[in-house]
Amino acid sequence: MARLKVGIIFGGRSEEHPISVKSAQEVARNLDAEKYEPFYIGITRDGAWKLCDGPDAEWESGDCRPAVLSPDSSVRGLVVQSKSHGQGRDQGRVETIPLDVVLPVLHGRLGEDGAMQGLLELSGIPYAGCDVQSSALCMDKSLAYIVARSADIATPNFWTVRPGETIAADRLSYPVFVKPARSGSSFGVTKVSRETELPDAVENARRYDAKVLIEEAVVGSEIGCAVLGNELELVVGEVDRIALSHGFFRIHQEEQPETGSDNSTAIVPADIPAESRTLVQETAKAVYRALGCKGLARVDLFLKEDGAVVLNEVNTFPGMTSYSRYPRMMAAAGISLGEVIDRMVSLALTGKIR
Repeated sequence: MARLKVGIIFGGRSEEHPISVKSAQEVARNLDAEKYEPFYIGITRDGAWKLCDGPDAEWESGDCRPAVLSPDSSVRGLVVQSKSHGQGRDQGRVETIPLDVVLPVLHGRLGEDGAMQGLLELSGIPYAGCDVQSSALCMDKSLAYIVARSADIATPNFWTVRPGETIAADRLSYPVFVKPARSGSSFGVTKVSRETELPDAVENARRYDAKVLIEEAVVGSEIGCAVLGNELELVVGEVDRIALSHGFFRIHQEEQPETGSDNSTAIVPADIPAESRTLVQETAKAVYRALGCKGLARVDLFLKEDGAVVLNEVNTFPGMTSYSRYPRMMAAAGISLGEVIDRMVSLALTGKIR
């Protein structure tokens, strides 16, 4: 039986470029070589596409060839510069490599925001993860909150600040969190405890997005739930809880995140009551469906002391690194990363988990 040709896109132009590379490395380690023939497409920070041997740390300096994903659905694959030696006739020629499915292992802007998904839709190649609409919706936290509220899912109170706008600092109830409305991880996020801190926090968030979100702090535990599937057929991993020693939860800000965070530990399975675990999982599935998610996502929530659950955010292609929460939650539920990949591919190709 012929192996499926799988395009694995990684890197990208967002601030989460290095995390994407590490996610792709972990996917490569867990990809079943008997089922799949991988084609690794790295995107540099400057936006250049390269077909390379793999996502190792020095991939850009290896034996790479310029490549693009063709938007022409009659090609359904990559257009790659032919290998040539010296000044022969092959120099400057291109070849096409058909792909059966694509795993867009990208995080943040131009990866999870619908841009890549739009290109994949044009290409006609099945791909893993959320579609254009749900990717864009989940990336914009303020829009995600509006849709979630329409489905009777609790969210923090929030305000948006657009380019050129200001907000009266005295109208807010402190503390608040100021963050880019459309960015990943915790880049540009500031906890603000008093009015005088607000202007600098807004400017810091604007380094990553022109649209800024201000939300009231929710008193409670930060909880995550990994979701896999489409529509009614959903599988959830074990719930995790972020235990903080001080400050607020920052992810991917450390020099060496593999060695752990300087202020947090992810406890999985979460040390919460069974009824809270069930409520978190059911709420995560409700959020996933309300926002139109497909394939996979990590739904982050707050669990309040009174047992209520409040939406935090949704990551439509969560980290797959050795220290990432999504694969750890799935592993705790007995689903290895290799099996997660198999199910992602099946969902992309058939819409169902096999």
